[in-house]
Amino acid sequence: MTIQAAALSLIDAIANRLGVLQRKLHAKDLLRAASRRAGLDDFGDMSFLGPLQRLLDACVEEASLSVVGRFALRWDMARFLTNLLRMREAERCAPAITQQRIERPIFITGLPRSGTTFLHRLMLADRENRAPLVWQTIYPYPLRDGADRRVARVARQLRAFERLAPQFHGLHPLAATSPQECSEITAHVFRSLRYDTTYRIPSYRAWLDTAGHVPAYQFHQRFLQHLQFQDISAGAGSGRWVLKCPDHLFALDAIGTVYPDARLVFVHRDPVNVLLSVTQLTEVVRAPFTQRHDPTEIGRQESTRWLEGTRRMMRAEAELRLVEPICHVHHLDLITDPLATVESVYRHFGLALSPDVNVNMGRMVGRQPNGGYSEHAYRFEDHGLDATAERAKFRDYMVRFGIQPEGAPRHDAPGPVQGAGISASEATRTPSG
Repeated sequence: MTIQAAALSLIDAIANRLGVLQRKLHAKDLLRAASRRAGLDDFGDMSFLGPLQRLLDACVEEASLSVVGRFALRWDMARFLTNLLRMREAERCAPAITQQRIERPIFITGLPRSGTTFLHRLMLADRENRAPLVWQTIYPYPLRDGADRRVARVARQLRAFERLAPQFHGLHPLAATSPQECSEITAHVFRSLRYDTTYRIPSYRAWLDTAGHVPAYQFHQRFLQHLQFQDISAGAGSGRWVLKCPDHLFALDAIGTVYPDARLVFVHRDPVNVLLSVTQLTEVVRAPFTQRHDPTEIGRQESTRWLEGTRRMMRAEAELRLVEPICHVHHLDLITDPLATVESVYRHFGLALSPDVNVNMGRMVGRQPNGGYSEHAYRFEDHGLDATAERAKFRDYMVRFGIQPEGAPRHDAPGPVQGAGISASEATRTPSG
């Protein structure tokens, strides 16, 4: 145990003895604090209040919050509430914000660690495309008058988190100027699976699965309107929105409702080859915020969660009523020939890819093969999973989309996928991207 870990453990023990970590957090107290901080009191639509209190209760009662976790939770909530106040004030000053049209956005989704981030960043080499950046999702408006230091501030915050979770950067490289996943946007109205990754809160996850995601994506659209209006006001133009998040799989109906002209890209990869990487990332993200975690429980939860994600991909063509058919990308194609894969996505949606974009993407691939991710070794038994059983569970998905088990000989044409069992003691090596 490091000196830092020992000190934090001691602080947690003292806080437990004093009952600090068990004290209820009240949403209305956080609202008042945010109002004082922003000097504003109009939140507009208050439908977020119930989800916020539900989240707070779940975190206190179920997440075994550490002192760092409780502080981070309050800081996050204060930031989101302050952003809501500033967004409402911006709309009052510039009503044209809510008239912005978000047309034919591209949503990239699929299993985590399947290459969605790599594809997203490749597409952003095209200056016609744009995405919310990390610093914009944390602070959509400057904190105060004067010099705008949001990028530098977020960079410092990321470095602080990496000191608490030193494994994070190797698993998921992230900078203040990186494109951000959409779950950070929907977190503003406290309807986001981002919280389920950060904290062990099964009651909140069950509620969100039942309540649905339409209000979250209505806010998502509003958030994009703010960013787009800022760019247009600065003379930068609007650009084509290219958005990415594995959690979109659980909100496909909401995307279709809010964005009926949405374009969907599914990235497919052997689920067994990435499952443990997903589990490890969840462990690393949660570790600073909880006093205890169970790797076996996390492994089983992630397996169940993403098995449902694959089922939703299989049902999507029949259930969604989108203007354009879903574009399917295979991870092996993406890493073998990234440029041709991006070209195939453009052709699918009838978009033109200029020669200079090809050059930019080629340079990116040269600088960051596999998207800048490294390989990590994981063992199934460390997370209470059996590789052969997992292979059988995901077989229907692999057959449906012609996904080759990684490590097996590859065929040019998709076909039925034979189960490729892996012994439970075998280490899995997989790029984390």
